[in-house]
Amino acid sequence: MPSAAKHAFVTGATGFLGRNLVEQLAERGWTITAAYRDKARFEALRQWDVAGVECDLLDLGGLTAAMPEGADAVFHMAADLTMWTRHGSRQLRTNVDGTRNAVAAAERTGARKFVFTSSWNSWGYRSGDPPIAEDTPQRGNTSPVLYDRTKLAAETIVRQAALDGMPAAILNPCHIVGRYDSRNWGRMIRMVHERRLPGIPPGSGVFCHAAAVAAAHIAAAETEDAAGNYLLPGPAASYVEVIGLVGQIAGRRVPKRAIPGWLFRTVAHAQNTVGNLRGREPDLTPQAAHIVLAHGRVASDRAERELSYRSPDLEFMVRDCYDWMKRAGVLKD
Repeated sequence: MPSAAKHAFVTGATGFLGRNLVEQLAERGWTITAAYRDKARFEALRQWDVAGVECDLLDLGGLTAAMPEGADAVFHMAADLTMWTRHGSRQLRTNVDGTRNAVAAAERTGARKFVFTSSWNSWGYRSGDPPIAEDTPQRGNTSPVLYDRTKLAAETIVRQAALDGMPAAILNPCHIVGRYDSRNWGRMIRMVHERRLPGIPPGSGVFCHAAAVAAAHIAAAETEDAAGNYLLPGPAASYVEVIGLVGQIAGRRVPKRAIPGWLFRTVAHAQNTVGNLRGREPDLTPQAAHIVLAHGRVASDRAERELSYRSPDLEFMVRDCYDWMKRAGVLKD
């Protein structure tokens, strides 16, 4: 008789990266239970065979009841990605308290593996820093960006659970680009498409493909010895190079040079002020500016060696995101 399908419980399944993960789990024959808060957003997952369960990360009892007994893997991907200080308390509760509850629920239900989606931001990188690797001391707790601090705090919770005996792996993607994204780097693509990009920051970063990151999550769940942190890097590029590529794909003229950092920060503060007055999160905030003005670098091949992680080139990533945004009607001609 064929063996029973593996069972995955996924938080954050309706998000950008979560949809990539659900897509691949379904293709591999996993049984999938997806936690959601917004029923309308769950509709996007119905193209796959997914059981949805409405619950809140901050409700430990409800989360435990929603989680299947003995799940082969709990993928905790849910996170608040806001870069707006007005949503800071919400972000702290979701990213830290929500992770604490996800860990507790996984322990109570006897999950066989806990795979946590963190970020390279937990290192709190700064311009001029040497390349980061898994053994580089993490400084996210000293970052001026709350998101960085919450991700490191959440990692600390997962690591303690691992010390207490729960099999766990922590994945640290860099800047994720790919389909199903309309808010993260997809927002930058949309601004280029709509000809309202305020300017290109003089920073640079390391980019990874959403589908490759999702595949690494599954590999971490299926590899018994996978534990600790796994940085998920890809090609490094300046934002001038990235925006130039977006402009080429979108057929839009874009600046060929970056604007001064001080000017980019000024634009961020101006947009933040307008957002505060309107009560709506702006496209660019001072916290977001801090991240994109940095020059993050990664020197790690651990995920390649242990999870068979591979990254495509940057053009493939950007085109994957742009083509999906066009098909989904996110970009209007």
